[in-house]
Amino acid sequence: MQISILKENDVNEQRVASTPDSIKLLERFKAEILIEAGAGTLSGYDDELYKLANARIVNRAECLNADICLCVKIPSQQDIKNMKPNTILIGLLNPYENKSHFEVLKEKKITSCCMELIPRISRAQSMDVLSSQANLAGYKAVIDAAEKFKKAFPMMMTAAGRVNPAKVMILGVGVAGLQAIATAKRLGAVVSATDVRSATKEQVESLGAKFIMVEDEESKQSETSGGYAKEMSKEYKEKQALLIAETISKQDIIICTALIPGKKAPILVTEKMVESMANGSIIVDLAVESGGNCPLSKIGEIVNHQGVQILGYTNVPGRVAKDASSLYAKNIINFLNILINQDEKKIKIDWNDEIINSVILSHEGDIKLENFK
Repeated sequence: MQISILKENDVNEQRVASTPDSIKLLERFKAEILIEAGAGTLSGYDDELYKLANARIVNRAECLNADICLCVKIPSQQDIKNMKPNTILIGLLNPYENKSHFEVLKEKKITSCCMELIPRISRAQSMDVLSSQANLAGYKAVIDAAEKFKKAFPMMMTAAGRVNPAKVMILGVGVAGLQAIATAKRLGAVVSATDVRSATKEQVESLGAKFIMVEDEESKQSETSGGYAKEMSKEYKEKQALLIAETISKQDIIICTALIPGKKAPILVTEKMVESMANGSIIVDLAVESGGNCPLSKIGEIVNHQGVQILGYTNVPGRVAKDASSLYAKNIINFLNILINQDEKKIKIDWNDEIINSVILSHEGDIKLENFK
């Protein structure tokens, strides 16, 4: 059995699907490990480090001919055509946006595993790619905001007078939001946060932040069985917008993290709200690649609107590529543990496994997931 690691083709992607340390862990599967030349360079892992870990450096064509191909983002359709039939492809394949790839996946009988669809159950925590990457995104969002902000974060007492702490508000209290709260608090800011899920209140307050939300009957059923936020009614959105508007005008920094799987990100910060903020304020929109929580944000750009900077960085976890790659690689290995029979060291797909059923998009010429048929 051969397991290969592909070099990413996306110009904005610096992560790699396996690190030299994780190569050593892959040895338990008794597989030959192939890695495309230069695959880890942008993450800080040179080819020589992979060689020392007993991986074989090869070209892309040889990587595509492996039994299992590991990637971060989905390869091109031409790459998939160059794979041998029945190859297992594992990565963040983004099936919501890459439906154009479905036909070639079926044609080549590729078994494609979408790591972003890992269910949020206890047994799958060690495979939860979205959580591991969102943690880093939440951290980096606050660091990016601090770099652009022209004032200090903590309160400081000096002989010349007092420096007031920065006021930071987090919109959306998932994994990224919670890490953003923790990071902003560590830097000394006064932090508040909001989410449609009332269950997050305790988590926010445990981190020392103030929780702000509209609490009504609808908010009590605002979470899916998978732990994600539901799309709320128009009436609830209007009430929440009024509350947020009152709070935003007093903030220095806004970190937007609200996402709804498979749908456009909800608008939480309107143009009018932006204009209510003081000159020099910062908005970081982590949802920009899904349409943005602020309509003024632009993918890959910093927008200056009446003195307020709106940061629309893409692939924020990839901006801390070394750690992001390390966590991602461990998620992949933990998933391979249930895909490869430990005794026989062979690929065995157990369709009775909830995790397997949740992530395999295509198999033997069919689309397996009902939501994408």
